[in-house]
Amino acid sequence: MSANCILVANDAASSDQTKKTIIKLGKPSGVKLVIKNIDNSIKAINSGVTDKYNLFIVVETIDAAYKLIKGVDAIKELNLGGTKFEEGKESLSSAVFVTPDEKKELDDLVSDGIKVYTQQVPTDKKKDI
Repeated sequence: MSANCILVANDAASSDQTKKTIIKLGKPSGVKLVIKNIDNSIKAINSGVTDKYNLFIVVETIDAAYKLIKGVDAIKELNLGGTKFEEGKESLSSAVFVTPDEKKELDDLVSDGIKVYTQQVPTDKKKDI
């Protein structure tokens, strides 16, 4: 994907040294890693400090992605990774299950012109949600 910086936008991970260490272990060599809470991620992206990077942003939940995208006008696409099945969730694909509230957030993003899709690995075709 040619990203040279990964931003993990996650409130819990940003304040938990153990989670930070685990995330760092999975980082590809030669790629910068930044772990910030959602609000600080929004501020950093909007300030322009991340403009010099080909940034790959990782969030844990659809709600976090929604908050991030609503706070950053420059984000125009959302690739939904796997979300676990739970009772009461609707299947949007074989790997994406959403609550009614998450579906409303995704619908709102789509109505705002955000491309929302699933693509489990780069060689897969993008499947619009």
